[in-house]
Amino acid sequence: MEIALTKLSTKDLATLAQRTISNALSGKYPVITNHPLLADLQASYIEYDKVYTKQIYSGKGKDVAALDEERDAAYNSMKAFLNGYRKLSFVAHYQLAEDLYQVFKTFGLNLDRMSYSSQTAQMKKLIETLESFENAQKITALSLNTALADMKAKHEAFETLFSEQAGINADLRQLKSASAIRRDLEKNLKSYIRLLTLMKGVSGWELFYNDVNELVKAAKNSTVIPPKPEKPS
Repeated sequence: MEIALTKLSTKDLATLAQRTISNALSGKYPVITNHPLLADLQASYIEYDKVYTKQIYSGKGKDVAALDEERDAAYNSMKAFLNGYRKLSFVAHYQLAEDLYQVFKTFGLNLDRMSYSSQTAQMKKLIETLESFENAQKITALSLNTALADMKAKHEAFETLFSEQAGINADLRQLKSASAIRRDLEKNLKSYIRLLTLMKGVSGWELFYNDVNELVKAAKNSTVIPPKPEKPS
């Protein structure tokens, strides 16, 4: 009974291990009851089952990027408004626009091109400064309260999801690597199969060996690539 366990897909390996364990626990074969190799196989399968379908990362990357684009858009819209308005020296409050644009300039006019962490740090300070008593009056005079609230809300929404993503990624990294767990399962399953192969001629092991051999054959067949269909003429 031979099989290249490394060639099995993650799902097929899990299926073979699960069926092999169920067969051993069926009560039909007392020779394997409380055998240490079975215990090892069960333990490694339990660990494998926990992680083989888990993602390595949170899967929230696209959502985080989308929210970052939204806060960039809100930031750029407000910055562009102030930049244009401050140049209209013949309109009321143009100097207020100049003052607020200088606030943007203080924290960087390219926040949207910074890394997530750098942008977050600078935008937090920018928003706090714009909300100060003096600047809040200028924001109101220019009817920019809604624009500022929108930029702040989108910044906070990004921060919330980014923190959630970071937490999930940290938790996932605490798990033992899936590749290491797979190697453990392969090693224990291989030892188990080798035991049955060595004992197949011993009384009480023959039918047991045959049962597991059928499971192994089924797993081997799962790796066979079906022929491609012929192209229509």
